[in-house]
Amino acid sequence: MTASKASSTPTRRESVALFPASFDPVTNGHLDIMSRALRICDQIVLAVAVNVAKAGAFSIDERVAILEEVTIDEPRVQVTTFDTLSVDFAREVGANVILRGVRAMSDFEYEFEMALMNKHLDPDLETVFLMSSQEYLYVSSSRLKELVRFGRDVSEFVPSFVAKKLHEKLVKD
Repeated sequence: MTASKASSTPTRRESVALFPASFDPVTNGHLDIMSRALRICDQIVLAVAVNVAKAGAFSIDERVAILEEVTIDEPRVQVTTFDTLSVDFAREVGANVILRGVRAMSDFEYEFEMALMNKHLDPDLETVFLMSSQEYLYVSSSRLKELVRFGRDVSEFVPSFVAKKLHEKLVKD
């Protein structure tokens, strides 16, 4: 007599990814990472990091409002803020994944060390790295703000709504 296998398939735990960043401002690169991550995650929490040591172009409330506007058609995305360690906030929101976008080796080195520390702090939390799409390899929020301050159009790198907000915030007419 042979043992029979269970006929039911194990239930898969819903995957919730925490995507923490400053989002000052959100770029098409951020949104590309988010869209691609939604192919492998059930939900994504976009979490605006509150960094009191770093003044942003946009207030925390403005960043949240902008993110909510550009993700309004995606019901699997939640926007929030946090001012704790990412690993602690992931636990708080029920995330089992921390999502990070990586553009270059310098990003990877920093993110790799952070992922190892997070794994030490919470062995059940996974970090998933998504490589930036080629067209966004050189795009960063700080670089875009600099371009806008010098009168350049950045609409190919951010949603048009964000380009308008950046111009209003940074260009003194």
